[in-house]
Amino acid sequence: MTTLYEDAHKIIQSAIGAALPDTAVKKALSDIVPLLNPEGKLVLIAAGKAAWQMAKAAADQLGERIDCGAVVTKYGHVKGEIPGIECFEAGHPVPDENSFRGTAAALELVKGLTEKDAVIFLVSGGGSALFEKPLVPEEELESITNQLLACGAEITEINTIRKRISAVKGGRFAQLCSPAHVYSIILSDIIGDPLDMIASGPAYPDSSTCEQAAAIIGKYELTIQPETAALLSIETPKHLTNVTTMVTGSVKQLCKAAAETAVALGYEPHILTAELACQAREAGNFLGTIGKFHAEDGRKQAWIAGGETVVKLTGNGKGGRNQELALAAAVPIAGLDNVAVFSVGSDGTDGPTDAAGGYADGKTAAAILENTGRTIDEILADNDAYNGLKASGGLIITGPTGTNVNDVAVVLIDKAL
Repeated sequence: MTTLYEDAHKIIQSAIGAALPDTAVKKALSDIVPLLNPEGKLVLIAAGKAAWQMAKAAADQLGERIDCGAVVTKYGHVKGEIPGIECFEAGHPVPDENSFRGTAAALELVKGLTEKDAVIFLVSGGGSALFEKPLVPEEELESITNQLLACGAEITEINTIRKRISAVKGGRFAQLCSPAHVYSIILSDIIGDPLDMIASGPAYPDSSTCEQAAAIIGKYELTIQPETAALLSIETPKHLTNVTTMVTGSVKQLCKAAAETAVALGYEPHILTAELACQAREAGNFLGTIGKFHAEDGRKQAWIAGGETVVKLTGNGKGGRNQELALAAAVPIAGLDNVAVFSVGSDGTDGPTDAAGGYADGKTAAAILENTGRTIDEILADNDAYNGLKASGGLIITGPTGTNVNDVAVVLIDKAL
């Protein structure tokens, strides 16, 4: 008889495997290839946490048709050489010198292109930090990024600001490629697939406005330099004529795969939403109460929620949104022997940690108190979910997965024991 913990890991492995972009990228390319000018140059640029996986799939299909290329992805995400393509690893979620270096290399490759040429642009979540040529000093970019990450701003709000202080975001990369045509293949990591917000939309017309950017600065009382304020008043490109865009995957696919695996394991699945967007600890408490309410139903159930929560920093601990969600869920399910809640980031990383997410069951709260002397409320107040879950054996570590389509959280309920 398998345990809830074992079933959780089977669901995680299966769902992430189903969300790998290889097949979708190759399908998109099969539609693009007939449109390419055989006399033109073909440049491949990939940016984001799934950039290497997407670029490898493209290189396997296109082979020597690619003239040159560059990949910019997160540290630890390059899994080997790709012939003819230079790979860079860089900082996330805060850009660093390697972000700038990798982006500069990509921009050099698209210089001087003609209308006969084409750019295959593979985009995935994380590209906002990884693909960057800032219009402000590095110290100012770091300050703004850290403020946005700490205040609990939604990803669309964060990217609205990022676009205006970058030379490649908000459609500006596509402008730099002109007159060459850009074929953008996107792996979505934002709820609702807003194409101008994924990786801050380097090759898509920007729908956000200067007024919205100013409102975000005021809403979160962000501290910015006068030079930055001036940039926020410059409007981004609203029309691009040299771009074709395709979306290859999203969190809906992740939820569906989780549900299919749950069925195979004997659970009755319920997909609650693929648009979960709130504070991580609130989501965790909500999912935990679902487990508590249905614990005595007498049947195996899996309640699934996809999306992306946020964390508002109130302490100095270590963790991520998925870990915080799982830890918060441990409170309402404390003492129950047939309920577990887990949450993972599909890219294999959660916040600035080596964990993909966290797992909690009825024993988690007691184990943490025994091993650390701290309550879950104290740990959450310090945003120290990583160390709390480490003490209970609840960290989920997958390593880089090669995809990035938001997060999935699952409540597993076994028959009452």
